Amino acid sequence: MSLVAVFGALHAVLYFVSFGLWRNWAIYIASIEGIILGPKAGFLAAVIGSSTARMIRFDPFWMFGIIAEPLSVLVAGLLARGRWKPAFSAYAIMLSAYFIHPFGRELPLWTILDVLVALVIIYPTAKLSSSLFGTDLKRLPISLLLVSFVCTATDALVRIFLLVPGSFHRLFPEFFGSFEKLYMVFVVAAVDSYVEDLTVVAVSLLAGVPLLFAASKLGLFQEKSRNKKEC
Repeated sequence: MSLVAVFGALHAVLYFVSFGLWRNWAIYIASIEGIILGPKAGFLAAVIGSSTARMIRFDPFWMFGIIAEPLSVLVAGLLARGRWKPAFSAYAIMLSAYFIHPFGRELPLWTILDVLVALVIIYPTAKLSSSLFGTDLKRLPISLLLVSFVCTATDALVRIFLLVPGSFHRLFPEFFGSFEKLYMVFVVAAVDSYVEDLTVVAVSLLAGVPLLFAASKLGLFQEKSRNKKEC
């Protein structure tokens, strides 16, 4: 519970200090949240952090953040424990709904290429996750890189799902009142999303890898590994 509180507070703080692209800086720790806390506790920490932050500083698009951020942490936690089927099923459902929707068929395919790549690598990412909870940590950087990428793509996919097939675009007619407006916002956000993908991967390698190495020295991953085997 103490770790949930710490990560929840950090999640909220990163929301307050963020600037620049279309998502807040909480995406930089989302994969770490899921890896260290697991899918359930990580999801709870992200819900607490994202909700608390937006209650303190209101965001008109608050519903996107408090849904997408916890779900991306959940997927990271699942993949870090080798559970690829729930993540793959969630992707399949949301992408199917997107392409069934008329807007999804008309919007450029290149705008969701990162999401499609994430779908393809879900299975190998889950299989490599054993390096995160074993004694051999040589593959930890590549595992963390893949988990972080899928986690960030999941955040984008959930927002896309809510916006298009979820019809949340109707809640904001001033921004998405017509398909032409939606198209322009979607394209600009897609470019930002690719920049954020690269930034998240870089932050994961520079800051996440040392953090996970330190956690492994404290015996955290060995304990997680034993719990996984017992399950």
